Amino acid sequence: MSGYELDCVFCHIATGDHPAEILYQDDQVVAFKDINPQAPWHILIIPREHMDSLNDAAAQDEAVLRHMLRVASKVANQVGIAEEGYRVVINTGPRAGQSVFHLHLHLLGGRPLRWPPG
Repeated sequence: MSGYELDCVFCHIATGDHPAEILYQDDQVVAFKDINPQAPWHILIIPREHMDSLNDAAAQDEAVLRHMLRVASKVANQVGIAEEGYRVVINTGPRAGQSVFHLHLHLLGGRPLRWPPG
């Protein structure tokens, strides 16, 4: 797989080499339950191709970024949180809370989410 990092746990999840509770996958993205959930539904959506963060996204990545958002909506419907509401978050960099440096989108729902976050 091009765009694969040997030491990246999310790359290993994308290839099936590391276990995860997969809720959705296709040729571009994988959605799975977060192992440290911050809400009753906390799902991570990752591109199969490695990029460290949103800062590394280029013009050619626009289609997969758009697709990640579309999959978030699809998975929210699939798990039953679309009607009551959900939040989509991308943390970029350590000060924003990014701890795994493979771009990922957090889909959070199943409880009231306060504002502002953090």
